[in-house]
Amino acid sequence: MLLNYKIFAKIYYAFALLFLVIITGTIGYSIVEDWSIVDSFYMTIITVSTVGYGEVYELSEAGKLFTSLLIITSFGTFAYAVTSITSYLVGGEYRTYFKDYRVNKKIENLTGHTVICGYGRVGKQAVADMVYHNEKVVVIETKDELVDKNTLENTNFFFLRGDATSDESLEKAGVQKAKALITALPKDSDNLFVVLSARTINPKLKIISRSSNMKNSPKLITAGADNVIMPDTVGGSHMASLVTTPDVMEFLDLIKISGKNEINIEEILFSDLPQDYKFKSIGELDAKKITGCNIIGYRKPSGEYIINPDPSEKVVPECKLFVLGNPEQIDHLNRLFGLK
Repeated sequence: MLLNYKIFAKIYYAFALLFLVIITGTIGYSIVEDWSIVDSFYMTIITVSTVGYGEVYELSEAGKLFTSLLIITSFGTFAYAVTSITSYLVGGEYRTYFKDYRVNKKIENLTGHTVICGYGRVGKQAVADMVYHNEKVVVIETKDELVDKNTLENTNFFFLRGDATSDESLEKAGVQKAKALITALPKDSDNLFVVLSARTINPKLKIISRSSNMKNSPKLITAGADNVIMPDTVGGSHMASLVTTPDVMEFLDLIKISGKNEINIEEILFSDLPQDYKFKSIGELDAKKITGCNIIGYRKPSGEYIINPDPSEKVVPECKLFVLGNPEQIDHLNRLFGLK
């Protein structure tokens, strides 16, 4: 939206200058030549527009000097105004404005969405995974070529043209009503600023930040980030693991939370379960019999994680289950529990 504001400002400025010249010319002729307002206005218009019509009345020497001054000062102003308007209409900027306006109106109605700052390599992958899970996503991006190239007709995926380090852009993205924010900007200083601003706007927001330098991770945590991810470190560790434990890593690579993989992991909140499944033990859920999935993890209300939980573990409020299965089994599970 910043670009559109600049374009509008240029047009407003051009019209303001043109209006000032017309008012000055009209008043000037009425004073210098003692003409009526209508005659003075007409003379100003034909002079400013340089259409070549003759004078309304014969000019006095003072009128000729005033006309010469008016031509000198108004010629550039008129050309500037015409160029600005033509550029706006022919260049298609008005279409960009109305498209952004429609998108912004839709974003205003979003709640419980995720805001992603930056559409680089990291941000693009985050968007792809979020869209796969039918999550509502708003991407804040400054580069017009990325916004125009990647704008999709998706009711859950929107681009906001703006600077993520600006409070105005964060508020337009609906951070105050969002459930999470991922800041994937290339500079740690920008990510730090986004984290600080977002945490101030929405204290309950879950914030995940990218970091390029390990020394900056504690600062991002202090600023309000819940998690800090270092893509380079994660990538390097992954490559090293492919050398030291290749079979384990290849197996783990099959387990993803998105995409057309052979094995997927899904999390289930207590609130997502049908009433008949609440306050049951894991053994009573009998997930494998019902869906083909395996319950491989359990998070207690206290936040403690249990791998391969005991079948006697109770499903209680604020807990979370982690199930493992192939895409068909996960889809069956989602339909059974009404998650999708």
